Amino acid sequence: MADVITYKTDEEIALLRESALLVGKTLGEVGKRVVPGASTLELDKIAEAFIRDHGAIPAFKDYKPKFDDKPFPCSLCVSLNEEVVHGLALENKILQEGDIVSIDCGVLKNGFYGDSAYTFAVGEISSKKRRLLDVTKESLYKGIAKAVSGNRMGEVSNAIQRHAEMYGYSIVKEMVGHGVGRHLHEPPEVPNYGRRRSGIKLKTGLVIAIEPMINMGRRGIKIADDGWTVYASDRQPSAHFEHMIAIRNGSPDILTTYDYIEN
Repeated sequence: MADVITYKTDEEIALLRESALLVGKTLGEVGKRVVPGASTLELDKIAEAFIRDHGAIPAFKDYKPKFDDKPFPCSLCVSLNEEVVHGLALENKILQEGDIVSIDCGVLKNGFYGDSAYTFAVGEISSKKRRLLDVTKESLYKGIAKAVSGNRMGEVSNAIQRHAEMYGYSIVKEMVGHGVGRHLHEPPEVPNYGRRRSGIKLKTGLVIAIEPMINMGRRGIKIADDGWTVYASDRQPSAHFEHMIAIRNGSPDILTTYDYIEN
């Protein structure tokens, strides 16, 4: 991660928007295959081919958070049910009717990154899981509404937390959103919890990824033996949605899109 916050020019935001749009299209393409019986490895292969066919590189594949970390082996993070984030797309992970699956996708195009996530229902899901998905996505947009020039980061974080906790859900506090630009993860961190009027002041030109990770049960998490997959320690379902936002005056500028998934 870069050491300082960087503010993007309009030209750079246009390039970020291009990468963000490709992420949205990729999630739409993958979403068509989110059906009972599909393997997560199959989804990963679809995403990688689609990204490369559009002149970009899968941002997650071979990504190393730190220099001495082992590289991430997949093009997507595919996290099933109690898995919060960073799930590995393996051949033996088969989607089942009633599952929920978070799919997080990143691309690198023209020197700039795009990053977005969406939690899909696999076939018919329970009303409890449906409410978790709805509230998590609502909390994302509650946070986005506060992502405008002049506000502090705590306004974004607090809006997410208040909405999720109003329904009895738990915020995963160890995992946060982040800045995006020429690096996949840049400062500042974007927590999904916090106090209003706290944190850095948001300024025009900042581009951030807001990504609530919300557990149906307790907020505790563990990391699986594979070294990557983060799961809810009580094994209850978790949901995850993510958009990239450019900070502007007046209203937030959402760079990513769910249009290719939902329309």
